[in-house]
Amino acid sequence: MSWSPTPEDDRRFLDLAIEQARTGWEEGGIPIGAVLVHDGEVLAAGRNRRIQQGSAILHGETDAIERAGRLRASVYRESVLYTTLSPCLMCAGTALMYEIPRIVIGENRTFEQSEELLASRGVRLDVVDDPECIALMERMIAEKPELWSEDIGVEADEISAQTAPSPAAVR
Repeated sequence: MSWSPTPEDDRRFLDLAIEQARTGWEEGGIPIGAVLVHDGEVLAAGRNRRIQQGSAILHGETDAIERAGRLRASVYRESVLYTTLSPCLMCAGTALMYEIPRIVIGENRTFEQSEELLASRGVRLDVVDDPECIALMERMIAEKPELWSEDIGVEADEISAQTAPSPAAVR
């Protein structure tokens, strides 16, 4: 990767993902946002829009990648994906397919499913443990557990509003 983001760059781009997450929550959706960045330029920002669009697969990361449009493989291979929440298996699979080398994760306390897989395939993961990302997810899980369970593909009685489901519970 030719561009080496600074900690200030990481903060700025994660803040853009957080803005997307807030917007998604305000729209009645799930507060997860993502931004795809190449050479210090935002290619696209996205948010989980499953509720808003009636989609089965429009998570924050997949929305950002979709909004970036069709790109050359070399662009993905030199990009950074910023996301407010640790990616699910679907989003991780998309990042792996396009060989995105680095993912900056706002938080993984409320949900973590694919980090071991991503790391095993050489993806650099940087978990920020951002208080706002954590607060957004904790509020959503407490207030709308049925939407959260639907989003991660489990039944509502399989999750607790206090803890994230284990990876085995969401397979």
